[in-house]
Amino acid sequence: MKKRHQQKLIILSIALFILFNAPILLLFNSSQKFLGLPLIYAYIFFVWAASSLSSFIIFKKYNE
Repeated sequence: MKKRHQQKLIILSIALFILFNAPILLLFNSSQKFLGLPLIYAYIFFVWAASSLSSFIIFKKYNE
């Protein structure tokens, strides 16, 4: 794996650290619902799915 692809994964890790940090999570801690789920669960699932998809693309497209 090239260095620039490793850098993309490091940036993704830092972004996930920020997005799953307590102050950001508390912004979504409310009684509102999104598609029948509490908003915080929908946020966590969306961030997890987006990070899984982006890391899959990085590994699949740039695996050398």
